[in-house]
Amino acid sequence: MTTAAPEPRLSATVLLLRDAPDLQVLMVKRHYQIDFAAGALVFPGGKTNDEDESDVWDELSDGDYTGKERTARVAAIREAFEESGLILARPKSARGKDQPLVGADVATHVSPHRAAVDRREKSFVELVRENDLVLALDTLVHFGHWITPDMMPKRFDTHFYLAPTPPQQLATHDGRETTDAVWLSPKLALEMEAAGQATIIFPTKMNLGKLGEEESVPTAINRFAGERVVTVLPIVGKDEDGNPCLHIPAEAGYVQTIEPLENVANVAKR
Repeated sequence: MTTAAPEPRLSATVLLLRDAPDLQVLMVKRHYQIDFAAGALVFPGGKTNDEDESDVWDELSDGDYTGKERTARVAAIREAFEESGLILARPKSARGKDQPLVGADVATHVSPHRAAVDRREKSFVELVRENDLVLALDTLVHFGHWITPDMMPKRFDTHFYLAPTPPQQLATHDGRETTDAVWLSPKLALEMEAAGQATIIFPTKMNLGKLGEEESVPTAINRFAGERVVTVLPIVGKDEDGNPCLHIPAEAGYVQTIEPLENVANVAKR
């Protein structure tokens, strides 16, 4: 009897960017006891929850988004806050597209609630409301969409976003899901993986490669804001030599379309 593949869970990931002076992206190291991508360098992100779906975000966010698109963007900002302490938000009194994001003072003030929000002991909605903030959903640029292959025991329907890091805010790991937070150029991150100095899973590598085609935050934001995102659902097949591999669509614009299965780490515990 064939077991049906599990439905993928809606998830969101954000590539927080800065120029220092060259383009860097924030990566966090997953805790070794986490059941997905344990010990890997990843971008802040995770599964959506029921509060992310709440219609209250209509009044507590900037950007004209609805349904799953709004849910994923809310989750991306919430996860970035939980895992890095960075919060993509504006004062409610000074909201609107292109208005400045809050600085280090607000981020420091709300930071003590990170763990409670993560554990669902504190409502993210209420934290935003109590501090007279609105989430800056409009600052997120849709960058990628990956769905876990159906042979995996845990599957995710993950949207990747780019976002400039708010000036003066400082990133720190949470000590629970992540054990480190580092700023890396895409090239350096890929060199570390190739040298065996870091574990980076396939979708993360592909998105690092695409991001690394740009040299600054403005050029990356301008380019990818205007590009169509093609959904990637890797398919198991064989290469021209008959070796097992994953195939991804060429139109997605990544640097490669085939990855040997032997290179794909089993990051999900069964």
